[in-house]
Amino acid sequence: MPDSSPLPEPSGGSVKDGLTERVARQRLVQDGPNELPVSKQRGMLRLLIDVVSEPMFLLLVACGAIYMVLGDRHEALMLLGFVFVVMGITFVQQRRTERSLDALRDLSSPRALVVRGGQILRITGRELVCGDIVLLAEGDRVPADLELVEASNLMVDESLLTGESVPVDKQAPEAEATTDAQKVFSGTLVTQGTARARVIATGARSALGRIGQSLATLGSESTPIQLETQRVVKRVAFVGLVLAAGLAVVYGVSTGDWLHGLLAGLTLAMAILPEELPVVLTIFFGLGAWRLARENVLARSIPAIELLGATTVLCVDKTGTLTANRMAVGRLWSEAAAYDCEIDRAVALQEALHGVLEYAVLASHRRAFDPMETAIGDAGQRLLADTEHLHADWTLVDDYPLSKEMLAMSRVWQSPDRRERMIAAKGAPEAIIDLCHMDVLRSAAISRQVTEMARAGLRVLGVAQASFSADALPGNQHDFDFEFLGLVALQDPVRADVPQAIAECHAAGIRVVMITGDHPSTAVSIARQAGLSRDGEVMTGVELDAMDDEALRTRLADTSVFCRVQPEQKLRLVQAFRERGDVVAMTGDGVNDAPALKAAHIGVAMGARGTDVAREAAALVLLNDDFSSLVVAVRYGRRVFANLRKAIVFVVAVHVPIVGLSVLPVLLGWPMLLMPVHILFLQLIIDPACSVVFEAEPLEAKVMTDKPRNPGMRLFDTTVLARGFWQGLGLLGILLAAFGLTRDVTGSDNAARAMAFTVLVLSNLGLIHVNRSWAPTTLLGPRVANHSFAWITLFTLVLLTCVLTIPLINQLFAFELPSVQLLFGGLVAVVLGLVWFEGVKRAFARQSLGRA
Repeated sequence: MPDSSPLPEPSGGSVKDGLTERVARQRLVQDGPNELPVSKQRGMLRLLIDVVSEPMFLLLVACGAIYMVLGDRHEALMLLGFVFVVMGITFVQQRRTERSLDALRDLSSPRALVVRGGQILRITGRELVCGDIVLLAEGDRVPADLELVEASNLMVDESLLTGESVPVDKQAPEAEATTDAQKVFSGTLVTQGTARARVIATGARSALGRIGQSLATLGSESTPIQLETQRVVKRVAFVGLVLAAGLAVVYGVSTGDWLHGLLAGLTLAMAILPEELPVVLTIFFGLGAWRLARENVLARSIPAIELLGATTVLCVDKTGTLTANRMAVGRLWSEAAAYDCEIDRAVALQEALHGVLEYAVLASHRRAFDPMETAIGDAGQRLLADTEHLHADWTLVDDYPLSKEMLAMSRVWQSPDRRERMIAAKGAPEAIIDLCHMDVLRSAAISRQVTEMARAGLRVLGVAQASFSADALPGNQHDFDFEFLGLVALQDPVRADVPQAIAECHAAGIRVVMITGDHPSTAVSIARQAGLSRDGEVMTGVELDAMDDEALRTRLADTSVFCRVQPEQKLRLVQAFRERGDVVAMTGDGVNDAPALKAAHIGVAMGARGTDVAREAAALVLLNDDFSSLVVAVRYGRRVFANLRKAIVFVVAVHVPIVGLSVLPVLLGWPMLLMPVHILFLQLIIDPACSVVFEAEPLEAKVMTDKPRNPGMRLFDTTVLARGFWQGLGLLGILLAAFGLTRDVTGSDNAARAMAFTVLVLSNLGLIHVNRSWAPTTLLGPRVANHSFAWITLFTLVLLTCVLTIPLINQLFAFELPSVQLLFGGLVAVVLGLVWFEGVKRAFARQSLGRA
């Protein structure tokens, strides 16, 4: 827990009367409001400049400008339309990622009840200043870091900062020196008792504020695919522009027709420039985010989806991630019977245990803030329903609160049909044993049972009952003649979906480690129940602090549970895993998780129970808090990367013949075979549409039982480029043959151009069909239907028919409709292309098996 130094008695006020309004105003001006500073967001213009300065966007704009210069306004506007769509999506995503500190700021400024000038006032949390006297009661959110002056039975839920699900006992200091036990921290929740406390830190200087500062220092990163695509686009763009300029010069010098030379150079530039790559990425990530949203997973950082496929380590928080972040009764025990609330759920509670739960409920507040009392009340409503052991008509007479001297509390009730008072007590088992004045043998047997439950990660309370007939109640609980009833064991239960989800992660080669602020025995118990612990070591926060970075990296290989870990230590662990070369995903739901969520490659926040801070710091949010949704997200991550590689093979295979048909006719002295309008047709209609087909392809069989891919594995590696190159090279040869034969038969350049273009378009569809799966293609293709491919095939055939048959479009494309016999020959050429594509795919598949 972050420490804050105590302040001396403030000038301008006292503990009783608080600060004067004048002093409070002065300090507010001096220190600033009690809120986190707004994150300095980039302005709209700055964001716009950052987006449009990306090379991929600049290339798209340049292509549109070229068409505008050539007078092809419709084509230019279509291309620029894609630019603005992609820019808009990127712009919105960047704006959304800058809200982490705003969410933290809202959380850190609740209303506060203060004493000023001797009067009790309720003010907004932002008006608090150091030295203010704040009054706290059950249910209050602590508005700043406070040092206790007075406290009565004060319990505080600090899970927001520490991850501990059990409330912490707080006490006023008895001497000058103070510890965390005498302080309460901004953002935590009072679950029991009352207190008077002095403000010692506000705003950015509070514990919550320091977490906010650590968030501000952690920047977002581009994913490997983004970086790699940027490099590829830059290199190909440079080479393409050089070749285009060279072709224009060669054509102009050799023929003297510089205008057509410029047109040939521009056509080659359009053929080489990979302007569809950002469109492909946008479609994949946009549709991937949409599909994940249907699985209740919100992708706040869309490119992070692909990184999930490379995840090697998943760091999970216990509270609210593996567990439900709520206390529940796990076991009931008496000397005559025992009941496990999970194992025996379908069985009625034994009569011998009715009294244990009955008096545990009576010893709790009816309107409970404490999560343990809430759990006891829920268990009573469920297990004692339709019995005489729930007493809504009993009247509370008095209570004996928990204290440092006696770690038990008693409540005195009056039954409407009995004269004597009924006393219900619950508390630490040793305190209840003391109240019952047991003999040594009996108390030892109960203590052994308590120890056994504690080793299982349960928090154990003893329960006792007494009756008292006198009118005047004694001043001490010890004066009652208590009878021991039994034990109530509580737990923060593991989510039902967690064990199966962790097993699937292990099958997928993903290592899962737990990082929590809880006690070692509780952490080990939860890890065992979740199926997480595999004989791995346990490391505490104290051990972690004692290690240097090198020793820590060595221990990480064998440690699966990290307990008693502070927020800054979570961040250090995530960074240590990253330094080992792991791709780290981090799950969490609290403010204490936010820095680690942001530092991880992929931060995954719980959406329903998680704080706004965790959600805003994360790349993915599980909207329904279903941990198994994370496995779905991993599956989608692997699917995105695998299908992107298939799309890249297609893009490369298509570009090879387009580039060849732009260059070779010039070198061979033929008329221009492809013109800018043809390339626009292919790149703006077929290529992006085909990306939809590849994105919709399901995951290949057995991929979720493979190890995560090497994080250094590139999207544009040798295998992908070679596969696409050889498929495209074969298609280029078929197209040149189709053009040459048609030209010889008809003597018409336009008919030959139309034939080559027709074969190219239909072969594009064949390329998609073959590359939908890298397994051998059957006669009907992959077994799983792809409706997107069916619709795109139909759409492409309709457009091709319009281009070949409508005179106005026919003239724009410089086409002449070939005869039926020639079109049949074109279909034969398309079939030959399919055979070639499949042969290349199978050859590379055998090569991959040979390397394996």
